[in-house]
Amino acid sequence: MFKVKLHGGRTMEVEENMYWHTTSHIMAQAVKRLFPKAKVTIGPAIENGFYYDFDVETPFSEEDLKSIEEEMKKIIKEDLEIERFELPKEEAIQFMKEKDEPYKVELIEELPEGEVISFYKQGEFTDLCRGPHLPTTGAVKAVKLLSSSGAYWRGDEHNKMLQRIYGISFPKASELDEYLNMIEEAKKRDHRKLGKELDLFFFDETAPGMAYWMPKGFKMMNILIDLWRKEHEKRGYLEFSGPQLNSSELWKTSGHWDHYKEDMFVLTDSDGKEQALKPMNCPNAIKIFASKLRSYKDLPLRFNDIDVIHRNEKSGQLNGLFRVRMFRQDDAHNFITQDQIGSEIKDIIEIAKYLYGIFGLDFELTLSTRPDDFMGDIKLWNEAEANLREVLDELCEKDQYRVNEGDGAFYGPKIDIKMKDCLGREWQMGTVQVDFQLPLRFNLSYIDSNGEKKTPILIHRALFGSFERFIGIITEHFAGAFPLWLAPIQIKVLPISDNQKEYAKDITENLIQKGYRVELDDRQEKIGYKIREAQLSKVPYMLILGEKEVEANAVGVRARKEGDIGQMELDTFVSKIQEEIDSKKV
Repeated sequence: MFKVKLHGGRTMEVEENMYWHTTSHIMAQAVKRLFPKAKVTIGPAIENGFYYDFDVETPFSEEDLKSIEEEMKKIIKEDLEIERFELPKEEAIQFMKEKDEPYKVELIEELPEGEVISFYKQGEFTDLCRGPHLPTTGAVKAVKLLSSSGAYWRGDEHNKMLQRIYGISFPKASELDEYLNMIEEAKKRDHRKLGKELDLFFFDETAPGMAYWMPKGFKMMNILIDLWRKEHEKRGYLEFSGPQLNSSELWKTSGHWDHYKEDMFVLTDSDGKEQALKPMNCPNAIKIFASKLRSYKDLPLRFNDIDVIHRNEKSGQLNGLFRVRMFRQDDAHNFITQDQIGSEIKDIIEIAKYLYGIFGLDFELTLSTRPDDFMGDIKLWNEAEANLREVLDELCEKDQYRVNEGDGAFYGPKIDIKMKDCLGREWQMGTVQVDFQLPLRFNLSYIDSNGEKKTPILIHRALFGSFERFIGIITEHFAGAFPLWLAPIQIKVLPISDNQKEYAKDITENLIQKGYRVELDDRQEKIGYKIREAQLSKVPYMLILGEKEVEANAVGVRARKEGDIGQMELDTFVSKIQEEIDSKKV
């Protein structure tokens, strides 16, 4: 919520979306003043700020953005009253035709008959809009236009390319400054930039949306997978692997063929039959469950896997490791009885709390309940939702979860996990979904205590979301300075001169044999240069070896965080770092 100052010293609290949407209209008004031939389209509030798409002859330049921003400030200073009015559909169409705004005409023509068509007017500018808005343009205080880019009308690549301008606004200049500082810090932490600098991964035009993992990055990936695997083995999960390519019949049965085919990589085999690279693992987990007769004594039955999956994301939506076409989901599918819903969800949330706690990450849970188009028995829905609420009440503080009424999937309620990083940015992470429908679609069953067939309930769950995306997030969270236990290279051994090379090799080999990840830098460079390079590589520890260290059979320790720690025996150093590794300190 924003606290907004109005005339006469009055204040009002408004949702960020209202504030930002009002600012988008101010931007559209400024564009129309400076570029009268521009056609306006849509300008929504988004997660952080707003954007507006325009049909203009040439793309906006940096100078154009500066001019638009200055004009916005004039409109804000004019403190124009923002008025709402309504028109019948035919009058609304005619109104926008007279203004020569074809995109608005198209939007109005698609509205159902009888729907209220509202407009918002400020000075000479009027826009089609549901609202609500601030009372005056002067209620907006600090504004900044951030960037411009191309965007297809309605996101369809077959439509005309428009020009989109992104911006942000706040009630106080200090809040804007704080946000812009955060943006600058985020640029420094950009995982795509750090991925190259730290030799972790990169992207290439030969494989859009698919990362090339370098040895260091893949080492870190495997450390995460090992952690995930061990924690799930402790909790009775059974890891499996399934086919990468499945026939269209499987996806038709699951319903993905009808609802998700556009996002799948579809192939035709030598017999002319359609197949698809799997975009999710649930049908394969179901096949594993259905491969033999199951008893109630087997349940809960928890299948987890980290198979590679593929999704045919649009090229414009690809975003480093955050949005890719090939990734490893930290997936699990748990088959349970109705009376196991509560206890199973509790166990899953406990795993999430443990894994997120290791990284020092705060998270919030959102319970999404029955939507209007739900399928299945309403009694089962009510019981499942009650179980989820009970678990969340038991495991979480009140401010650790919220409820989105009616926002569940049609097949069952769900819990979404949202995490905040060190910059305060919120990330949608894993999800826990209760599914009543897929077991029915695949005719799954188990034998209950009375010898009768019953349909299991399926819980889909991913906690990191995917290993790729999680690595992208924690790369930015830690700014590439990963904790010792996760760092791909934990120690750099740096001899001061050639006289210490043999001793340095012995130290390196000793540490490698003990299971640590070590690199030896015995180049003929000045020690200061080698230290700076190791620091830029964000290696947690450096061992500086000179004549004094050789004579004392010791190592000079320099830490990434603390700097020079001093000389110590190798065994003392090993005890120190092992304690840090075991504690999973961040």
